[in-house]
Amino acid sequence: MRRALRHPGPVGRHEELAAALRAAVAGDVDFSTTARALNTMDASNYRRVPDGTVAPRDADDIAAVLEVCRAHGTPVVARGGGTSIGGQATGTGVVLDLTRHMARLVSLDPEARTAVVQPGLVLDRLREAARPYGLTFGPDPSTHSRCTLGGMIGNNACGAHSVAWGTTADNVRSLETVSYRGARLTLGQEGRGAPPGLLDLVGGHLALLRTGYPEGLPRRISGYALDALLPERGVDVARSFCGSEGTLGVVTEATVRLVPLPEEPVLVVLGYADESAAAEAAAGLLEYGPLTVEGMAADLVRGAEGLPRGGAWLFCEADGGAAARRLVRAADALDAAVVRDPVGQRALWRIREDAAGTATRMPDGREAWPGWEDCAVPPARLGAYLREFRGLLADFGLRGVPYGHFGDGCVHVRIDFDLWTGKGVREFRGFSEAVADLVVAHGGSLSGEHGDGQARAELLPRMYGEELVGLFGAVKDVWDPDGGLNPGMLVRPKPLDEGLRFTGLPLVGVGRAAARCVGVAKCRVGGPSSGPGVMCPSYRATGEERHSTRGRARLLHEMALGEVITDGWRSEEVREALDLCLSCKGCRSDCPVGVDMAAYKAEFLDRHYAGPAGFLRRPRSHWTMGRLPRWLDLFGRALNPAMGLPFAARLAGVTPERTMPRVAERSFTSWFADRGSTRSPDVTLWPDTFTDHLAPQVGRAAVRVLEEAGLGVTLPQGRVCCGLTYVSTGQLGAARRVMRRALDVREGAEGPVVVLEPSCAATLRTDLPELLPDDPRAARLAASVRTFAETLETLAPEWEPPRVNRPVTGQTHCHQHAVLGDAADRRLRERAGLTGELAGGCCGLAGNFGFEPGHYEVSVACAEDQLLPALRAATPETTVLADGFSCRTQIEDLTEVRGRHLAEVLAEALDSGLGPPAL
Repeated sequence: MRRALRHPGPVGRHEELAAALRAAVAGDVDFSTTARALNTMDASNYRRVPDGTVAPRDADDIAAVLEVCRAHGTPVVARGGGTSIGGQATGTGVVLDLTRHMARLVSLDPEARTAVVQPGLVLDRLREAARPYGLTFGPDPSTHSRCTLGGMIGNNACGAHSVAWGTTADNVRSLETVSYRGARLTLGQEGRGAPPGLLDLVGGHLALLRTGYPEGLPRRISGYALDALLPERGVDVARSFCGSEGTLGVVTEATVRLVPLPEEPVLVVLGYADESAAAEAAAGLLEYGPLTVEGMAADLVRGAEGLPRGGAWLFCEADGGAAARRLVRAADALDAAVVRDPVGQRALWRIREDAAGTATRMPDGREAWPGWEDCAVPPARLGAYLREFRGLLADFGLRGVPYGHFGDGCVHVRIDFDLWTGKGVREFRGFSEAVADLVVAHGGSLSGEHGDGQARAELLPRMYGEELVGLFGAVKDVWDPDGGLNPGMLVRPKPLDEGLRFTGLPLVGVGRAAARCVGVAKCRVGGPSSGPGVMCPSYRATGEERHSTRGRARLLHEMALGEVITDGWRSEEVREALDLCLSCKGCRSDCPVGVDMAAYKAEFLDRHYAGPAGFLRRPRSHWTMGRLPRWLDLFGRALNPAMGLPFAARLAGVTPERTMPRVAERSFTSWFADRGSTRSPDVTLWPDTFTDHLAPQVGRAAVRVLEEAGLGVTLPQGRVCCGLTYVSTGQLGAARRVMRRALDVREGAEGPVVVLEPSCAATLRTDLPELLPDDPRAARLAASVRTFAETLETLAPEWEPPRVNRPVTGQTHCHQHAVLGDAADRRLRERAGLTGELAGGCCGLAGNFGFEPGHYEVSVACAEDQLLPALRAATPETTVLADGFSCRTQIEDLTEVRGRHLAEVLAEALDSGLGPPAL
């Protein structure tokens, strides 16, 4: 008999359980409001509120947690990266966070081509360790930069290379596990590690196991893989455990197979007339040994560059040019592109890897959600299935963008379900039932990669029949008689339309905006996998979920619901999590769904400190740094003596580790007014606060270059400010007033506006029209904003810059990366002979952030992520570029190097007599 587990109880029981766990484990026990709120959701549509979390340090800790939880009748769910799409990484009891302390690569044997890993190890860490030996781990889901090996085992994850290297189950040799009752089992072939009664149970149902599973289906992830226990399949207990979604035991260690890397990977992109043609061609390519056969259509790609002609494409990786040519000849495609350059390959693969987020938005901006996310049919049936699937979408008035692993017959899709209203949820259920029948009619699997969880488990009888599903339940009871491991998943599931994360969420406001985060966790990427992007610098520095974009979105979501976080806009949990958000806007571009945490933070701070009491509680830095434009306009260089006083930093609410910047002896606007100009103006140069008062040399250099390029320059006929510092400190009322005054000054003015400071340009482009949506002047000004490089490229296209001919290093400003783009800057640098790449990431100073108390260590850690290593690697003759005032300040504060704006470098070259290149 299975013992019924208690439902989460009152606070007293939580405290009792937490105390018992703290006494039993060496790891971290956290039953705080923040910990509970962070773990209510994964990457699915579902939400379950846990009692608390434990980050175990080792297998002994896991066993101790299970013992305590069993004594308290509390369920346990193991969690890795939290990117599961079926709801199986959420739980109502204790969530085991296996990423914090159990993330080691225990050993790697290149001769045996095996590795021993802990469950919290991120896949890319294993791949990086194996690469020097010419090896890799075959399965590679698109979340490879943050998914964990334990999660991959739980879901039997696959990825793009499964046509060559199979699923995770195909690459697991043995597993070390702990059951809910504390049994430590080593799972392997020939029945090794099978709990008592399992093999007898299987032995009594051999005929059912031989006939109950669909044939010819490489991506059958749904249900338990009990057919792996058949005698003719080696009675492989480890393989049967893969894909069990944490319902049978907790993995503490795994021995996995490694495979040789391709010697010469070549990407072949094949263009077809439409999706059906691509799908029907995919199966025919398998005999030519491709490493990948990935499919997507034009409604997903939306104008991506570098693709051959067609309305749909297959991305096929081959090993070597000869294999690539064979694929092209066999493909019968409209057009083909063969890409050997690794950089070009990465750019194209990024389209595919970001699809899980890209597909969450329809072309008209409507939201799309998982829910019928990853079914699979025999590859030869894929074209017919997709046609009928598209027809079913139309019948229900729904839209979705299918893509996926066409060579395996696996289709991913996000659909614009209305999950906010009762009617929409009923339609969600009706569609799920109808499409399940369609998949089964084609001999397919309800899940082809992401598992069943709560999203599909209720429908398993349609695929397997009641008898086999009943056997699943019996197997669950053999492994876990108490039903304590991830109850409600896969076996005896809750209804697929119960516990949706949208239930009770306001239809408008920050909660709706935070719900935009679908949990794919690209913000949790760190280390070498982080690449040139920006998101999320604070997570990279701390490694804590609450400091990721996803973590903060989850907290805002829970704040809007009001169940776990009950004090709304006054929430200290949300404020603390947002405190280390640098407002870098990296998530606006790097997050596949475009979550803009900087905007959410500004709104939260504005509301958190609203009213007389909030006015008094605001940090002092909000009044000093946040209103810096006002103080500089009023006092100018008279502030310099005050900033040099011993207690100035404390009085200003600034951390004492920082050197306060000095105000220039003469402002840029003063210099420009005295200088005069005889040219008729072609552009208006925006005198932002930083350029005007703190770095006027940048403004003077820009005027020198722009006029050399034949452009007349003028300034606004009055004081203007973009409002950046007010926005970043959450003083939105003041920001709107400042912005309106700037629009008043610009009233009637036309033509391009050149903004030298990237953060100010980004504010004018995005925050200005978003904060003043009803003022048409805001949209007009936003549309007129140009960066320095954009201005030269569009208004002086024939001008040749001086040839500097030097290597460069430094950093692209995070706001430039996120909002403005740097393509024009790259082209201008190339024309000027400035060679080399600028670092990604964020400098860590981020305006007021790096000056505020408690932020210094994180600020420096952000700089150490990419910027400082790039500077240390530079040669003495290298020019350090940093267009942002914050970036230059951070560089000068932490090194002996001086960073310069691109305008300064070009102006210096002009003054040195360097002309355009010889013809």
